[in-house]
Amino acid sequence: MTTLQITGGEVLRPDLSVERGDVLVDTDLGEILAVGDTETGDETLDAAGGLVMPGLVNAHTHVPMTLLRGVADDKPLETWLREDIWPVEGAFTPEDVRVGAELAMVEMIRSGTTGFADMYFHVPEIVGVVERAGLRARLGHGVVTVGKDDEAAQADIDESLDVAAEFDGAAEGRVSTAYMPHSLTTVGEEELRESVARARDLGVPVHFHANETTDEVDPIVDERGERPLAYADDLGMLGDADFAAHGVHVDDAEIDLLAERGTSVIHCPASNMKLASGIAPVQRMLDAGVPVGLGTDGAASNNDLDLFDEMRDAAMVGKLAAEDASAVAAERVVEMATRGGAEALGFDSGHLEAGANADVVVVDFDAPHLTPAHDHVSHLAYAARGSDVRHTVCDGEVLMRDREVLTLDASSVMRQATEHAREALDRSI
Repeated sequence: MTTLQITGGEVLRPDLSVERGDVLVDTDLGEILAVGDTETGDETLDAAGGLVMPGLVNAHTHVPMTLLRGVADDKPLETWLREDIWPVEGAFTPEDVRVGAELAMVEMIRSGTTGFADMYFHVPEIVGVVERAGLRARLGHGVVTVGKDDEAAQADIDESLDVAAEFDGAAEGRVSTAYMPHSLTTVGEEELRESVARARDLGVPVHFHANETTDEVDPIVDERGERPLAYADDLGMLGDADFAAHGVHVDDAEIDLLAERGTSVIHCPASNMKLASGIAPVQRMLDAGVPVGLGTDGAASNNDLDLFDEMRDAAMVGKLAAEDASAVAAERVVEMATRGGAEALGFDSGHLEAGANADVVVVDFDAPHLTPAHDHVSHLAYAARGSDVRHTVCDGEVLMRDREVLTLDASSVMRQATEHAREALDRSI
């Protein structure tokens, strides 16, 4: 057994208390051995002046969209997708997806994210990047059937299910999969019924966009006379391992249904604000017992993958939505960004305890904007930035030490991303 001791700092415990201590990791198994007073490790990672905390979990994103960062801003979702994003994505090659994923993973490693969920295409390329980068991920091929003939629609569904079957457990177990129909309005009812049943036979969860805008709600209500999540429940899409992104326009009955089913909602406040999709009633969900995680959405609609930014946004906009300064408190958003996201994705991460995945980051508190440290949790939610992360560890492997990413060549990745983004835009014109 080879061990890593993260030493000299303070530790964020599962109850969000903070105390001086070390974290000892079995690097072979990728598990935490002990927290607190530990024996000396074979290797050490200096956490002096820092807070040792669980790695953040970005529970909904589209990582290759880093290549589209800043391409089309200040537009509503449907216009933005149909006029700007989908045409360029249609020109993406597998190499473009690989490079965009590499750029995203450099960004996430540098800002303290150790696990994420991703819905995209050319998923084998993304699996390969996850393997090299050292992160943990739940991946799936996004399915859209509207506007396609029967053969093309079926091929899209088959690819998503084939990807889910083939890559579950890849990257030495760091990759898990899901069936990922894009949304309830972009995949037809018959296709959803058939494909969700096949996903259940495979034993993989379902992830989809839900109630992101009124355009995803009104057509279902008008055509079916029921709310979208009641429709999803009828289709068998609301299990306790399933997770839905956004949940902006949900009513009380839908919130109660999510809580009853144990289906997680992934809150994406920055994307929701930028696209003017609305403000999700997060405090009402939390009060009802809905499991809530946090996601950035894609970098084209955020425009970064920094979950510290997302925590601050979640807390601030949550207070506006509830008209209550105590709503969506710092403790809750830190939980959403760590354990909440991990549980939504089925990872034994997001908490520093013996036996859990060794997904750990060290946040450097030796900075003017984090001084004085009256309350570490408050600072994580309201003041910390991704650039404050000093070290990133996933599955017991050090991915970043002293701000240097070790598993990917950041300079080369950024250079290639610039080239591939320009070429993809040129091809789409």
